[in-house]
Amino acid sequence: MSKIIWSKIDEAPALATYSLLPIVNAFTKAAGVEVVTSDISLAGRVLAAMGLAEDELSKLGEVVLQPDGNIIKLPNISASVGQLKDCIAELQGQGYDIPDYPENPANAEEEAIKAKYGVCLGSAVNPVLREGNSDRRAAVAVKKFAQKNPHKLRAFPENPKSYVAHMQGNGDFFCNEKSVTLDKDQKVTIALNGKELTSVDAIAGEVLDGTFMSVAALNTFYAKTIEDAKANDVIWSLHLKATMMKISDPIMFGHGFVAFFKEVFTKHADTFKELNVNPNQGMSDLEKKIKGHAKEAEIKADFLAALESDSPKLAMVDSDKGTTNFNASNDVIIDASMPVVVREGGKQWDRTGAAVECVAVIPDSTYAMFHAEMLADCVKNGQYDVATMGTMQNIGLMAQKAEEYGSHPTTFELAESGTVTVTGADGVLMSFECEAGDIWRMSRTKDIPIRDWVRLTVERTRLENIPAVFWLDENRAHDIEIKKKVDVYLKDHDTSGLDIQFMKVTDATRFTNARIREGKNTIAVTGNVLRDHLTDMYPILELGTSAKMLSIVPLIAGGGLYETGAGGSAPKHVDQFLAEGHLRWDSLGEFLALAESLRFIGQKNNDAKLAALTAALDAANDGYLDNNKEPSRKCGEPDNKASHFFVAQYWAKALAEGDDAELAAKFAPVAKELTEKEDIIMAELLAAEGKPQDVGGYFHPDDAKAEKAMRPSATLNAIINNI
Repeated sequence: MSKIIWSKIDEAPALATYSLLPIVNAFTKAAGVEVVTSDISLAGRVLAAMGLAEDELSKLGEVVLQPDGNIIKLPNISASVGQLKDCIAELQGQGYDIPDYPENPANAEEEAIKAKYGVCLGSAVNPVLREGNSDRRAAVAVKKFAQKNPHKLRAFPENPKSYVAHMQGNGDFFCNEKSVTLDKDQKVTIALNGKELTSVDAIAGEVLDGTFMSVAALNTFYAKTIEDAKANDVIWSLHLKATMMKISDPIMFGHGFVAFFKEVFTKHADTFKELNVNPNQGMSDLEKKIKGHAKEAEIKADFLAALESDSPKLAMVDSDKGTTNFNASNDVIIDASMPVVVREGGKQWDRTGAAVECVAVIPDSTYAMFHAEMLADCVKNGQYDVATMGTMQNIGLMAQKAEEYGSHPTTFELAESGTVTVTGADGVLMSFECEAGDIWRMSRTKDIPIRDWVRLTVERTRLENIPAVFWLDENRAHDIEIKKKVDVYLKDHDTSGLDIQFMKVTDATRFTNARIREGKNTIAVTGNVLRDHLTDMYPILELGTSAKMLSIVPLIAGGGLYETGAGGSAPKHVDQFLAEGHLRWDSLGEFLALAESLRFIGQKNNDAKLAALTAALDAANDGYLDNNKEPSRKCGEPDNKASHFFVAQYWAKALAEGDDAELAAKFAPVAKELTEKEDIIMAELLAAEGKPQDVGGYFHPDDAKAEKAMRPSATLNAIINNI
């Protein structure tokens, strides 16, 4: 029997799994495929780090290196320090004997504990599993449905004032970058003033990039954007990626927090020092630290006064709760937040809940140039038309921790001023003159992923017969080295008749957007970070969500990793479910990923029965979209559980009417029963709504309680269990 590994993860998609997976297994086992789970949730990883559970993530890291590896990966928490501490507290409350997270280690033992927990912070899962490059695109049925049923994009106002602000050639990562390609395997050492910071075993053909963010230039930039926001009468917002860039971006976030509330931080500097307040962790952590202190009320009043003063307004994460842009470093994640700015007509929300034009502050110009052009395009040409716009497909250089997303072990907040050197076997490869507090990092991009990236680009370009654009900038050191390799590796393939171009970020954005406005499709061939930004921006505009994208990772070893979209709003979904039993998470991403996973196994094994099962699931997915069976946002209306029922019903009907006689005979009575008992099942599902739910934990639910809450229809359960 073939095997698919379904990741057990966090929050809303984890809850949905309790309902969906029994259905999936009941169908797939009929065609010789078993779906098993692997716990890579934040709680699971915490317990593994403390030696109290199997290290399932490491095991999956071995699976992706196998030729038949097949994994469906749902969205998982990229934990901030605050989330990690909350998860630890919950596990302790459940009786697990694990230590607190030592934020400021006082001895070697606490340093060791912090290091163990550190592997759970940020995007710990993706770099392990992504042993292949990314193929992301909208399924044809999903794109057609979006065009026939266009979601709302808000018009830009007349004479719009919104814009993106970024550093321009004055101390950011882009302008300070240097890049080299290694000619042989060697140990590479990073040192500050001759003192080793770390070393890595690098391999021949690998591209190494070194760069740094000048904190002095960063703070000058922040101060100017705050003044400009005030002068332009727009609200100020900071957009970073503290989840993936878990070392550098929280530091930049902290500097922004201090810059915006400069007078408050100056006034209370002694108190904040006394309480070990770390601005990198945001307002939520600061409030915990000052709780009960004699100056708590005064400090809170000063922050509130700053928000109410004539300084620029600050964008809010949740106006109703008074949660600002600075609540926590990972509350605002750039690839999810910037599409909302474009979608809402260049606006964000102020303290009153009003949508107001904004300046989106993105310090590093490397990727800010994309967002600046996206916003400028709409300022110039108006909002997109969902009913007619074309699509952006993406081939992303993602394998083996490519680019900045793999830079955590080689990122440093410099303790002193001086020279950072990167030294290889034959001497110094790169050197940088830096100041104390600057953020220095080295990124790595290996040769095998680049070869595979080029292969995948040629393959998809020929299949789609549309232009493909490599987003490579002749003025960026890293891109120069990558293009040298791409030029060589393209010669290994037949590119006759293909339209393959090279453009810098701004030009590529303009080219893609012009085609999209004409209803034409384009393949964007990008590095790992741009992949992340593009594959949220365009799908959110085109489809209303990035969760509806096909996200396929053809693994270099021969297997497949199938990702199921983004989970940005999942925490709110959980809050609603716990309060009233209604889960509005849309599992379409899981349905689509499962179809691609099954298709992969069927094609690899030339399995006609599996091909029939997959074709029926394709039909079920079409039915799900055509009949508008996605979950409602409102309690008392069909939710995620109901959507799973309808997919099961459509899947069974398609099998009953299909060409495989054995599957038709098996599923005809199932389809009949699911159809005849629809009213009973829906009544049972809806009867469970409107009541608080106890699943035993937010980060670490009790499986029995969660399954009971997510499978409330005895009638449906009996039908599925008897297949």
